[in-house]
Amino acid sequence: MSRHPVGILATGSYVPGTVVGNEDLAPDLDVTTEWIERKTAIKSRRYAAPSQATSDLAIAAATGALDQIGLPADRLDYIIVPTTTPDAPLPPVSCLVQSALGAHRAACFDINIGCSGFVVGLDVAAKLVADRPGSYALVVAAEIWSRFTDPKERGTRVLLADGAGAAVVGHVPEQYGIVGTDLLGHGDQSGLLVIDAGGSRNPASHRTVDEGGHYLRMRGRDVTDYVRGKVPQAVKELLARTGVGQTDVDHFVPHQANGVLLRDLADEAGLENARTHLTIEEFGNSGAASLPVTLDHANRAGELRDGDTVLLAAFGGGMALGASVLRWRATGGLS
Repeated sequence: MSRHPVGILATGSYVPGTVVGNEDLAPDLDVTTEWIERKTAIKSRRYAAPSQATSDLAIAAATGALDQIGLPADRLDYIIVPTTTPDAPLPPVSCLVQSALGAHRAACFDINIGCSGFVVGLDVAAKLVADRPGSYALVVAAEIWSRFTDPKERGTRVLLADGAGAAVVGHVPEQYGIVGTDLLGHGDQSGLLVIDAGGSRNPASHRTVDEGGHYLRMRGRDVTDYVRGKVPQAVKELLARTGVGQTDVDHFVPHQANGVLLRDLADEAGLENARTHLTIEEFGNSGAASLPVTLDHANRAGELRDGDTVLLAAFGGGMALGASVLRWRATGGLS
């Protein structure tokens, strides 16, 4: 079966309304606001309201993406939700999104691969759509990390936040779409980011809660070393494989891991000519959602022009990373 070009048709995002500034966190963490900004380049982040769960954020972002091109939810064939912070172990967040949207014909599944989840989901969606002409997929990454960070642990508390970002994936004309994607896993370094309790090996109990086993633990310096050691090389190899020159990349949209780290990452990947898009200063690091949130903000601001070369790169828990290069098609209605 011949495959048709596939790309991103529309984007959407949602960040909660509660703004948490550095001044709100600094006293409990025994640091200064200057220290937080110097270490992370973050000035504020968004937290979900107590009444909100991950599916609520995902539904809002998904609705924005569907509305952007006027696609009725009942025309979706697939709903893919990358998340590490689901509402509950069951049901999958994707099924909750399907029900809320009224996308009753769509197959649904979640992806748990940490902060690289959106790029992984995009690759899976593209392959599914390519094999089914006329189909549409919704990829919506959503996280509520504020409930999985220790209020007393500065390394994670100052970084992580809540949000959701979505993309509608479908067929595009020949000159557009996803040029190539590479996905990599490094399970031998899985101990760099962990939540110890709440699974089958260490089920949730009074003891695990008392010990903080439901909070994320991160070896920050080792994570930084992983990103610097793996991501630039992965980007270079993807560009070489797809025949895209480093100087031909117009836009670099990375996972919003840490603003200080991201300042250097583009240069280390040879992307000095590309515009690096950042939202971390305002929204913090919302895990798998941070890349599509940033992509949506760039798209809605009109910064991604028709035919531009866009490079996506995400990395994190697993450890795992994904990178994708595409020719952007300016958002419009359904063809």
